[in-house]
Amino acid sequence: MNNNKKPAAYDQLSQEAKAVSIPYYVHEGEMTRMDRINKRWFAAFMIVLVMLFVTNIGWIIYESQFEEVTVTQDVQTGEGAAVVSGAGNVSYGESASGD
Repeated sequence: MNNNKKPAAYDQLSQEAKAVSIPYYVHEGEMTRMDRINKRWFAAFMIVLVMLFVTNIGWIIYESQFEEVTVTQDVQTGEGAAVVSGAGNVSYGESASGD
């Protein structure tokens, strides 16, 4: 029983490629191992992606509970200096230079 049959394309390979010939069962084992690793990476990626969406939705819900308050202030234009008292009252008086 001869298990060392070479495929037809073997003759077309370069000398370097023939020297680095890897048995088929080693290649299959490596491919199986890479399939398992790729499945793990894909599962980890999906978990991270789902967690990204969950945290973004959480932040949107958290931030939407606060109301946005806008305050409009009327400004009186005119000459003189504006004096603000400790109680927050604004009185418009003469300018300091006496113009």
